[in-house]
Amino acid sequence: MTPPVKMYTTPLCGYCVMAKRLLSSRAIPFEEIDVAGNTELRHWLVETTGFRTVPQIFIHGRPIGGFTDLSALDKQGVLMKMVAEGGEGDA
Repeated sequence: MTPPVKMYTTPLCGYCVMAKRLLSSRAIPFEEIDVAGNTELRHWLVETTGFRTVPQIFIHGRPIGGFTDLSALDKQGVLMKMVAEGGEGDA
């Protein structure tokens, strides 16, 4: 079974660490994809999200942004609902 969350990261990224910590604290399974040194994947990420920064987080294939966006969804009580609802697509 594919985890509901995919997170594109690079090593030594503080916001990536905070995003992983938040997801783990909510027991939300996630797949981490390291984009460091992968120009093709980074190019795809920029085309798909419009952002060059990491982390870039997808829930059921839908881009939701970075750590700040993830944290905002959590504080609004929407994150768990999004994860539970499922969805189409696979980023």
